[in-house]
Amino acid sequence: MKPQAFDYIRADSAQDAVDALAELGSDGRILAGGQSLMAVLNMRLAQPAALIDISRAADLDYVKAENGWLTVGAAATQATVEWRADLHHEVPMLAQAIPFISHFQIRNRGTVCGSVAHADPSAELPLVLAALGGEVLLRTRRKQRVLPAEEFFQGMLMTARAADEIVEAVRYPMARPDTRYAFDEFSSRHGDFAIVSVAAVADDKQLTLAVGGVADRPTVRRWPRLQAPDLEAALNDFAWQLDAQDDAHASAIFRRHLVRTLGARALQRVAGRGDEVSGRKP
Repeated sequence: MKPQAFDYIRADSAQDAVDALAELGSDGRILAGGQSLMAVLNMRLAQPAALIDISRAADLDYVKAENGWLTVGAAATQATVEWRADLHHEVPMLAQAIPFISHFQIRNRGTVCGSVAHADPSAELPLVLAALGGEVLLRTRRKQRVLPAEEFFQGMLMTARAADEIVEAVRYPMARPDTRYAFDEFSSRHGDFAIVSVAAVADDKQLTLAVGGVADRPTVRRWPRLQAPDLEAALNDFAWQLDAQDDAHASAIFRRHLVRTLGARALQRVAGRGDEVSGRKP
């Protein structure tokens, strides 16, 4: 299929974009890299009256590390983040997750904020944002606001963004020296959508596991530093709480199995010692 006819508006700045959205409201859609949006338009799952292209908005094309955050502007591509020389030190979970995103041709065009705004429950970048406790910066013609990831994602392809708001930037917390990070996923082929993906964080006090591809949004659980039997039980409970469903790609049983196995493997990587996960004594 092909998209319904629409008007094209080139926004040369963030202000141009929010001014256009203020006039169009829900009849306008933001176009950045287009890697998610164009597929939705072609299937006519969205039929906007106009697309507002921010890909040439210089004031939205930035990636900067400051005040404990890696902040990514709405026009910055995934490849721009991927090839940062210090990304492994700045946000190591991002460095691990980005290579799982489709293929390099897609990452060269797709934007970080576009993936977050699209809110696909199988997408890697929203999962990392949720796991790390990141933030989404929203802007209208008259105001700006900041939402934590857990409030921004509201369901499958659903967010808290209002019709006249753009996702101006997203913030990923910079790595802390006492914390370890891991990302993993299972897909039918490299570059396919994840059937299950996991993001794990550990410090001296707690373990965090975020799961994508099962529920209708990234889902996060936090536990104290549990020993193996208790953690295995916690992972099993988490797998069931996600309410996995059968579909053409995998059964609910298989998805629960992946949550338990990928989750245990990722947590073992970040725990620093194997005893919390594997049952081995220190």
